[in-house]
Amino acid sequence: MRAIKWITFSLATTAATTGQWAMASEQSEASGFLEGSKLDLLDRNFYINRDFRSGNSPVGNKGQRTPYGEIWANGLRGFFSSGYTQGTVGFGLDAIGFMGVTLDSGAGRIGGVYTVPVRDNGKPVNEFSSLGLAGKMRISNTVLKVGDQVTTLPVFATDDTRIAPETARGMLLTSKEIDGLTLHAGKFDAIKGQQYASHDSVGLKDAKFAGGTYNFSSALTGALYYSNLDDVFRKYYGGLDYTLPIDANNALSTSFNLYRTKYDSNYTGTGSDEDNSIWSAAIAYSLGAHKLSLSYQKSNGGYISPTGRPVGYVYGPDGGGSIFLANSIQYSDFNNKDEGSWQVAYSVNFATLGAPGLTFGARFVDGQNIDMGNGAEAGERETDLDLKYVIQSGTAKDLSLRMRQAFYRSPDVLNGDVNDFRVIVEYPLSIL
Repeated sequence: MRAIKWITFSLATTAATTGQWAMASEQSEASGFLEGSKLDLLDRNFYINRDFRSGNSPVGNKGQRTPYGEIWANGLRGFFSSGYTQGTVGFGLDAIGFMGVTLDSGAGRIGGVYTVPVRDNGKPVNEFSSLGLAGKMRISNTVLKVGDQVTTLPVFATDDTRIAPETARGMLLTSKEIDGLTLHAGKFDAIKGQQYASHDSVGLKDAKFAGGTYNFSSALTGALYYSNLDDVFRKYYGGLDYTLPIDANNALSTSFNLYRTKYDSNYTGTGSDEDNSIWSAAIAYSLGAHKLSLSYQKSNGGYISPTGRPVGYVYGPDGGGSIFLANSIQYSDFNNKDEGSWQVAYSVNFATLGAPGLTFGARFVDGQNIDMGNGAEAGERETDLDLKYVIQSGTAKDLSLRMRQAFYRSPDVLNGDVNDFRVIVEYPLSIL
């Protein structure tokens, strides 16, 4: 996943006192509510099947095992963003609309694919829809948005890996008054998961967070964030990202990400508070169309749940995308208790090789020393293949086809063996 990186507030203060103020006020250049409006549509056709090749397959809502999960669905979403009214204080409105339909699946194949809502009888719904609205207000280069929205912050990030986007309900303040510095503060009380139709689907009660990112230079970016979820956990995040351009065809980039989580005993179910720290470091070298990267990720601490499962780093109550770590990949996140994992990855962009729009990637991750309790340990590994093509011109310009295959292996006491295959077809369209 893309990683935002870390910053200290003392640096923000230094930037303010040295006069690094943002250039012009965005609000002073407001064109108007309608004049500045945008409407974007995205049609996503999504197919996934998961072959649970061992006895550790998911359990359906009727208690039956689901050895093979499969669904084919289509979703149409619209993102409307108005401009701001003119004046010292500008007002606007954003909207997120979604319509989804199940094209093929069934009660015996829906387990473990987490794509559309499921009825009480265990069958997937035929169709579902949602509409979210958010009001916004801007003063200078500071925006307050209240309502339904998507977020992409390391301690509160909504997910978008199925047909419906995950959305959160609450308020988010974003300030860019100082050049290179972006500050955030937010309070959210509900999340609508990707496979649900209601905003109380992930059990979020109250989430508060604050932090920011800072561009030290064109090559170095940092970030620091803090979040607090009532009766769940307190979480700290820091990261750094550095890119060194060598010449026109060569570049070296590095990234570092760190989470520190303090779990509440009400959440762990163990009767005591528990801690986890997890970090990842990655280095990548780009040579023309080719890119080779290496990464290492280490989880320290966590707890063994009352069900006997090892728990290391937890995300989800704060959004399905709140895991900005190098080894969070297609199927596994390699975030178990005391787990250490390494990754090697290769990707190629065929544009410079005569096939613009075509990309391919492959990676392998191996994780070991997972604490399973009672002195037992386990390991896991995953191999991913990713092929994507985007049409470059003509009527179907920007239409994309992507195929993803993951081969995951672990003992049954952990997750068992799983083959995960996905096909995603997307067509974006700008109306306004």
